[in-house]
Amino acid sequence: MKTPASFLYNLILALWVGGIAMFTFIVTPAIFKAYNRDMAGEIVDKLFPDYFMFNIVVSILALIVFVSFLYQRKSIESAVSIGLIVVALVVNLYVNFKLHPEILRIKKEVSSFQTMPPDAGPRKEFRKLHGISMALNLLLMADGAGLLLLSSLLKK
Repeated sequence: MKTPASFLYNLILALWVGGIAMFTFIVTPAIFKAYNRDMAGEIVDKLFPDYFMFNIVVSILALIVFVSFLYQRKSIESAVSIGLIVVALVVNLYVNFKLHPEILRIKKEVSSFQTMPPDAGPRKEFRKLHGISMALNLLLMADGAGLLLLSSLLKK
């Protein structure tokens, strides 16, 4: 990769990984610590559309910048990088357009997380979908970290 493109690509990946880490490990826990569970959920629900769009945009930007310089580097690292970026883009689109709307639909059936029993059907379904969402979020963070590692290998 050429230096300006490499810098831009690494900046995009840093925003990708850092954005996910900040939202996951700092912002969301702080909100749930400061507010009751129902209110915290409402606040986080307001943040999700922008968070998901941010993740889609950074994965598209990473793909554009990487593909623009891929043909200079026909290597296993390049092929794996393209694969990881495409996987991230597909996961981000799935989360934004399928999983999150399904979570919101189920969440409407939960009158209150504080009063509805944890074994109630809607709570169980929400817990399952929320678990999938959390796992995919961590997968996206690991995907971005893997891309950063591969980026350092491409420079050699």
